[in-house]
Amino acid sequence: MNETALKRTLQAGSIVFGSSAVLLLIAPGAFLSLLSLSHNAQNAWSMRMLGITVFALSGNMLVHALNSNTQSLKTVSWVMCVSASALGVYTLCIPEHLTLFCVAYALVGFGFSFSYAFNLLVAKRTPATQ
Repeated sequence: MNETALKRTLQAGSIVFGSSAVLLLIAPGAFLSLLSLSHNAQNAWSMRMLGITVFALSGNMLVHALNSNTQSLKTVSWVMCVSASALGVYTLCIPEHLTLFCVAYALVGFGFSFSYAFNLLVAKRTPATQ
């Protein structure tokens, strides 16, 4: 199993999600602008709530990358594969003008999803070692 690639993908995802979380928490208006969404108290609150959730996800990704056994690593990687793909799809379905940032953010999600899927499929063909 290519555990190293899955762990590196989780670590990189943790950095990307962690950076997004910080931006969502300290500058929700900037994120709203990048997404071409309206600036109001409700949307800013939603962005901050999302930031807290994404921060927790980022931490969990890093913990799994550093401490998971083979089966846990595969499970969390499948969860992240589906989640990253869904992030890409939902970003492209934004109910406002599709900005360059939206497309780039979606591509990042699809890139992570591809990395997880590729390394998980390689892992299925090779016997796992523990």
